[in-house]
Amino acid sequence: MANDTRQRLLEASAQLFREQGYAGTGLKQITTAGGAPWGSLYHFFPGGKEQLGAEAIAHSGARYERLFELTFARGGEDIVQCVRDFFQLSVDALEKSGWADGCPIATVAMEVASTSEPLRHACAEVFASWEAAFARGLAGAGIPPERAAELATYALAAFEGAIVLSRTTHDTRALRITAEVVATTLRAELPAA
Repeated sequence: MANDTRQRLLEASAQLFREQGYAGTGLKQITTAGGAPWGSLYHFFPGGKEQLGAEAIAHSGARYERLFELTFARGGEDIVQCVRDFFQLSVDALEKSGWADGCPIATVAMEVASTSEPLRHACAEVFASWEAAFARGLAGAGIPPERAAELATYALAAFEGAIVLSRTTHDTRALRITAEVVATTLRAELPAA
């Protein structure tokens, strides 16, 4: 039961941070959304909102990394289609959520990068894990590891920027175009069959 309450608080935090940012989310709102008593928040997160935020970022980051890895696993050999599929997941999420469901990490990272070292560090760790997962996928497709790491940085930066543009303009055009440019770039990097 206790772990269930902790999990609900993490998931509620992650969802609210993704939709309205870290500063725009209050602790009372988190406990209400998580269906948890007020006192449980400080029981599980004695460091308060900052500790909860860092753990929610890590929790969201791990979930999205698994989603990324599942997308690669389903796509098999076609790494380019895997990338398109991953971008499409974000297109679908943004449209379905009325533009509220952006990247759970970038939403917080842009707010806290210069105001909270623990939260900045948590975001940086997630982005690094995503880059590493993407690089592993590219290396598995035959791209040399050093180049795969560079392309992973490029693809993640393009993806995050496209989410910000799409969310801001309420139009998924930036995500769709970026998906195709990234896919074309990766296709050119793949070894000849």
